[in-house]
Amino acid sequence: MEQKKIDRINFLAKKQKAEGLTEEEKAEQYTLRREYIDSFKRSLTSQLDNMYIVEPDGSKTKVKPKK
Repeated sequence: MEQKKIDRINFLAKKQKAEGLTEEEKAEQYTLRREYIDSFKRSLTSQLDNMYIVEPDGSKTKVKPKK
């Protein structure tokens, strides 16, 4: 996610605490937060897909998602 969008999320959060947001700003904030969360989840999933657990005997086991 672009730093510009993260800065906008932070600005809207500060403004919300200080004076409140208009309906348009609330919608923008929701959209930006959803995009940030989705981006974070993709990144974490990608990291876990490439992760292995090294057992005490030296063998490697690929991390599998819980079902």
